[in-house]
Amino acid sequence: MRSFILTICSLLMLFASSAAFSPIAPVTRAPSTVVSTTSLNVFGKKKSAAQKAEEEAKNALYWQGEWVCKDCGYIYQRGECAGMFFEEQGAGFRCPQCSGPRRRYAKKVGDVVGTTLDGGDAPILIFSFGGVIATIIFGIWAVDNL
Repeated sequence: MRSFILTICSLLMLFASSAAFSPIAPVTRAPSTVVSTTSLNVFGKKKSAAQKAEEEAKNALYWQGEWVCKDCGYIYQRGECAGMFFEEQGAGFRCPQCSGPRRRYAKKVGDVVGTTLDGGDAPILIFSFGGVIATIIFGIWAVDNL
């Protein structure tokens, strides 16, 4: 083990003493004589009117407000998720903060969070109360008839 550490230290000292890794080594650069005439928009071409109209039509199909995770309050941001609209996300999408499923997201209108994509918790509550009432009715019937 000691020989291994000594080998590593000697290699570090060898590299540190070489001129290539020295912080005071002179840097030589070729003189720049080419003048760039490009504008700041170097990452693509201007969109044509047809492309702009197509993009606006696509934007009109989707909710322009915010989507909020009802479990943790995370606000979906299109730029963080490959530029995809929330509605374009597949069924396997999870909240980046709490790993909640996609169905736990709701539309935010003003300061009020709306219903989730699956209708919210109302169907769960309705069927739960229905099950409790059915169990009570069955219990009363079973006591009288069995």
